[in-house]
Amino acid sequence: MAFTQFKSLGEVLKTYNIRYAEARFKPETQVKVPKGLAADLAFTLKHIAYDVSEAAICENLIYPILKSAWIPFAGIFALWSHKAIEYDASLSGIPDYLISKRSDLGKIVFEAPYIAVVEAKKDDFSGGWSQCGAEMYAIQKINQNPDLPIYGIVSNGETWEFAELAHDQFLFFTNRFDISDLKKLYNALYSIMLRCKNRF
Repeated sequence: MAFTQFKSLGEVLKTYNIRYAEARFKPETQVKVPKGLAADLAFTLKHIAYDVSEAAICENLIYPILKSAWIPFAGIFALWSHKAIEYDASLSGIPDYLISKRSDLGKIVFEAPYIAVVEAKKDDFSGGWSQCGAEMYAIQKINQNPDLPIYGIVSNGETWEFAELAHDQFLFFTNRFDISDLKKLYNALYSIMLRCKNRF
């Protein structure tokens, strides 16, 4: 089935025999928020009808924040928007965003993905995690390396949640991050990128 056909994260975990656990996410580093990001987001929140559609949320909030955290790692990672992935007939679809290894063959060549990002449609984080969990499992199978943790992010643009899949365990991070505390959110995203850099 396609990623969006799963009704809950529990269904994904049961289907693929994945254990569930919880922990708090602890960023490994503290870096400064890039100049201009806070001002850009403040302008968006004040002047743009960013929440009128899923596409508007992705374009005006999720993508700018994600891109900003990715830029310091652009030499080793590629950022993809709405890139289709497929492991088999049961695991296929189009994640909103992916972070993958940057290919030596050029920016248009897709390599092993590490991070899947899903927009929580209509603020439905439960539905977002059912889709994201399936994407994370598909990525793990595509990469053929269960030792390499895969990360998932679900966001409605303002609130962000994170999870990790390693081997047969899905680890959900219970603390949420919000654009009202941009420094904490940025450092959480930066730390996930850093974890991927250090483990591949």
